[in-house]
Amino acid sequence: MVDIDLTGRAAVVGGSQPLRAILETPTTPGPWPGVVMIHEAFGLEEVMQRQAKRLASAGFLTLAVDLYSAGGAKRCLVPTMTSMLRGHGKAFTDIEVARSWLVESPDCTGKIGVIGFCMGGGFAMVSAGDFDAASVNYGQLPRKLDEAVVDACPIVGSFGGKDFSLRGAAAKLETALSNAGIENDVKEYPTAGHAFLNDAEAGPKVLRPLERILGIGPDPVAAQDAWKRIDSFFERHLA
Repeated sequence: MVDIDLTGRAAVVGGSQPLRAILETPTTPGPWPGVVMIHEAFGLEEVMQRQAKRLASAGFLTLAVDLYSAGGAKRCLVPTMTSMLRGHGKAFTDIEVARSWLVESPDCTGKIGVIGFCMGGGFAMVSAGDFDAASVNYGQLPRKLDEAVVDACPIVGSFGGKDFSLRGAAAKLETALSNAGIENDVKEYPTAGHAFLNDAEAGPKVLRPLERILGIGPDPVAAQDAWKRIDSFFERHLA
């Protein structure tokens, strides 16, 4: 893991000050296709850092941008979530800064995908038109979904059947993408809840008992299948 300072780039376009990211590099010979990774609502903590490492192990030069760089989750959560729900704002500028860094990296082939989890899944959905492929994982769908997907890149989406905050989201997304002629692979896992791709419980410890009651957290069986689909989809569209 290498810390990347994107502050200078962000200053030019009105992004966060400061803005940082972590870079995970594959061990195979490069250059590699790039992936911008967008963290869940709890931030770029250890679980998310391992997700970035896992993507790199699959052969993707992974830049995980920290949308809370300018003040941590306490100061940045609400404005960042608001930006995601509105479909515009500084967080989207930060994501574009991360994408442009990969575009200019000599270690990147120029093919770039985006992947997001939870809150990050919502950002990945709205940002899909700027990338070559997108992985949307239990992310909030845009209010005007049909309009949002008109210019989207191919999308692989994974949702939990026990994620009551996103009931019916998988079917809605698949229908909208198919109607728009966008290649997609959207799947709902009946046994899984929210955050099922995580390899451990995340967030403040005080919240974890509530998360268990709500069925939020790892589902290794569903996660294994979802990662196979994500890897295959990215390999095909970022080759």
